[in-house]
Amino acid sequence: MSNLGIRLQQARKAAGLSLRALADLVHLSHAAIKKYEDGDVYPSSDMLIKLARALKVRVDFFFRPIKVSLENVKFRKRKKLNGKVEEAIKFEVISQIERRLELENLYPTSPVPIFELPSDFPQRVNSLEEIESIAEILRNYWKLGLAPIHDLIDALESHGIRVFIINTDEEHFDGLSTVINDQPIIVISSKWPGDRQRFNLAHELAHYIFINRLSPKLDEEQACNRFAGAFLFPREAVFQVVGKERRAVEWQELLLLKEQFQLSMGAICYRLKDLGIIQESYYKSLIIRFRQKGWHRKEPGIEIPSEKDHAFNQMLFHALGEEYIGEPKAAELLSCSLTQLKALRQVQNSHAFTH
Repeated sequence: MSNLGIRLQQARKAAGLSLRALADLVHLSHAAIKKYEDGDVYPSSDMLIKLARALKVRVDFFFRPIKVSLENVKFRKRKKLNGKVEEAIKFEVISQIERRLELENLYPTSPVPIFELPSDFPQRVNSLEEIESIAEILRNYWKLGLAPIHDLIDALESHGIRVFIINTDEEHFDGLSTVINDQPIIVISSKWPGDRQRFNLAHELAHYIFINRLSPKLDEEQACNRFAGAFLFPREAVFQVVGKERRAVEWQELLLLKEQFQLSMGAICYRLKDLGIIQESYYKSLIIRFRQKGWHRKEPGIEIPSEKDHAFNQMLFHALGEEYIGEPKAAELLSCSLTQLKALRQVQNSHAFTH
C-alpha cells in the first residue's frame, strides 16, 4: 500500500464511508477506489481534488509522510464506542500528532522538554492510600504547591506532556493516553465542560505514570480516579478548607469549592469520602439527593470554562517569527489558506485557527 493509499483509507474510514459509498460520491466504482488504496492505480489531479472534497480534507493530506502509525496509539474507550466513531477519533488524533511532531522537528532544538518523573517516585503502588503521597510528590516536583491549578494543560505541556483536544460530539469518549517516540501524549474531548476535562487530563496522566507500577490487586480505573482527585485537590488543601471530619456539607459550600478548584461537586463529594472526612453512608445520601435534583446530569452554578490548547499555535507563530518556517508551511500546518494566515498574522481575525 502506497503512502497515498494509506492516507486515502485513513480519511475514508474516519468519514465512516465504505468503498462503495466513497465511490458513489466521486462517481467511480468501488473497485477503482480499492485500487487507489492498494496503490495499484494513481488517481489523476482532478480525482484527487474530488476525493479531498468528498472526505473533507486538504489535497496535501494525501502526500503527508506517514510518521505515526495507528498501531502506536493505545486507544482507551468506553464499551459503547462503535467502530466508525473510534476510527474517526483515531484519524483526528493521528492527524494532530503528526502536525505537531512535524512542527517540532522544524525547530533547531526541541521546544518541548523531556518528561521526567522525580527520582523518589515509587516503583510500586500497593494501595489506593499510597496514591495520595504519589500525587503530592509530583505536585512538589512541579512546584505546584497546594493552590488550584488554573491552567492544567499548560502545567502538563511545560513538563513534557503533549496535550491534544479533539472536536467530537461523541458522548462515550472522554480521553486517551498513548506514548509516541517514548514521550507521553494525552487526548481529551472538546465536548465536556472544564471540570470534567480537567479530571480526564489528570486521569489520563495517571494511566501513563502508573505503567508497570500498579499492584495486580488494584483496579487501574479506580487508581487513576484516586490520583486525579488527589492531584487536582490535594489532601492538605482539602483539610485546610473543609476540615478533617464533617457530619454534613452545604450545597453552597460544594459550589464554592467547585469554582475554586474547578472540580465537579460530585468529584469533590467523592474526594471527601476517600479522605474519610465524610462517612460512606452520608456520601451515599448525597448522591441520592444529587440524582433527585438532576445534578448528576448538569450541576448548578456557572459552568467551568473548557480547557484551551494554545501550545500548537504558540509554537507555530514562534517558528514563523524566527523564520524556521515560511507562510506556505504555516498555512499547511494550520489547515488554512495563505490569505487567512496573513489576516491572522495582522490580528485581523480575533479567533486563532485550531489545529
